[in-house]
Amino acid sequence: MSAAEWCLQVTPRLPNISDQACRTVSLSASGVRSVNGFDLMMRDFPPHTVNTNRRKQVTRVLLVGGIHGDEQTAAAAVFKWMSYLEKNKSQEFHWRVAPLLNPDGLLAKKPVRVNGHGVDLNRNFPTPNWEKEANQYWKVKTKSDPRRFPGTAPLSEPESRWVFDTIQNFKPDVIISVHAPFGVLDLDGPAKPPRRFGRLLYNRVGVPPGSLGNYSGMHKAIPVLTIELPHAVKMPADNEVLRIWQDMQLWIRRNISTISAQKK
Repeated sequence: MSAAEWCLQVTPRLPNISDQACRTVSLSASGVRSVNGFDLMMRDFPPHTVNTNRRKQVTRVLLVGGIHGDEQTAAAAVFKWMSYLEKNKSQEFHWRVAPLLNPDGLLAKKPVRVNGHGVDLNRNFPTPNWEKEANQYWKVKTKSDPRRFPGTAPLSEPESRWVFDTIQNFKPDVIISVHAPFGVLDLDGPAKPPRRFGRLLYNRVGVPPGSLGNYSGMHKAIPVLTIELPHAVKMPADNEVLRIWQDMQLWIRRNISTISAQKK
């Protein structure tokens, strides 16, 4: 599937994202397809200007959206931020961006949280004791809510495997995961939490077994910053989307770049 065909199918489900806006960010196929055969699309934005003697100190950021198909703004916001990256000629970080991790959920007859197998992708990551804890959490805490089914095994789904493999290969210094609709910020892993991005304030939401925050932030010690937008289908105003983006970059610069430079 070409990027143009992909955009034509996806954008009618995304608030305030036109087909042209999707095409402009020049996505390419990752090589992995969803359960229902839709390409997981991505784009790398390497830094435009890097001192060759400091190349190894470039901060790597993995930015992902739409892991839950019924959180349409989570994907749409990432498209907005990709457009900023496309225009910015002095970007200091290396970004790898996947705006829509769950195309099957978004493109269902009515958008749904889970993927084509009925799995909550954000419960499918290989956290310690997953086989016992993820299933127990699902049965006891969620009362076997089908919207939060963790799957039959960790990384049983192609979409979660893509994220896992990308963490292994890209080696991000931080992961930014965009969700909705709690309207807060959350952080898992070894970094100083932000106070606010735009109007979004820091407020912990927990780390269930199998979640990306639990796996990457708590287990792998790669910070996962979760942005929970206020609404799943209604986008924030454009100036708020920009403020969140600007505050996010400032937080990365102050709290992630320093740590990553020390490690390298």
